[in-house]
Amino acid sequence: MARAQNLTLSTGLIPLTASWRAYLRLCKLKVVYLIVFTAVVGMFLATPGTVPWDVLLFGTLGIGLSAASGAAFNHVLDRNSDALMGRTRHRPLPRGEIGTARALTFATVLGVLAMAILTGLVNGLTALLSGVSLIGYALVYTVFLKHATPENIVIGGAAGAAPPVLGWTAVTGSADPNALLLFLIIFAWTPPHFWALAIARREEYAKVNIPMLPVTHGVAFTKLQILLYTLILTAVTLLPVATGMSGLPYLIAAVPLDLVFVVYAVRLYRAADERLAMRTFGYSILYLSLLFTALLADHFLNIGLAAWR
Repeated sequence: MARAQNLTLSTGLIPLTASWRAYLRLCKLKVVYLIVFTAVVGMFLATPGTVPWDVLLFGTLGIGLSAASGAAFNHVLDRNSDALMGRTRHRPLPRGEIGTARALTFATVLGVLAMAILTGLVNGLTALLSGVSLIGYALVYTVFLKHATPENIVIGGAAGAAPPVLGWTAVTGSADPNALLLFLIIFAWTPPHFWALAIARREEYAKVNIPMLPVTHGVAFTKLQILLYTLILTAVTLLPVATGMSGLPYLIAAVPLDLVFVVYAVRLYRAADERLAMRTFGYSILYLSLLFTALLADHFLNIGLAAWR
């Protein structure tokens, strides 16, 4: 058995069966987790009461499957460049763990299942917006924007910022201005988050001719943009308080989170040691998770206070 597997890998042939773990890796579960979490926060913030169990269950499932489908399509469409980049060459397709046709089928099945669940068990608007987000990421960003402009992540970030809006519409069946505030938070967060990674991996992007900002405009310019977008993000994260969607508990959490992010951005801007780029990237992920946790905690505290009064 081991000799057969080694022969398969050494000759470059695609095995007839693939491990379920390889299919899970196509889904980019860490990314999907963050997408689903922000969507769930959007669900709870959409209502002063509790989210209906069927909306919470099927909305979460449908949005998660849609995100996993987009991730799998991304694996298929980026398989050639992934094979040349150190960060991605160990993905299932470059390693030959899954054939292209099987991965494409898997991505399609996930997408169809997601749309069926959202359409039949949630509502049509959430299904429509999820489909637009899926196409925006898997096709518009991956195929066109990523290879066409250094502003790819800014424009394409709209697809990644959609999950809390999807969660909101799953509950209400309509898009509310407060849902757009959640969208703006992730939209403003995406450039400094991703450009920090792009600085650390710029040589790999250059090798595969992907015009990420540090490749086309240099590291110094990218660091400046990270700092500016982080300042914009800080201002945007205060809007939920300004509009009354969130209160003091959220503000108490958001301000230090923002200050730490600004400190990272300033240090990165001034630093000659670019290893700080990956630490900034890592903090940005923690930042978004904690920020949306603060939004959720503030919401439940407000409900508790209202009930107590």
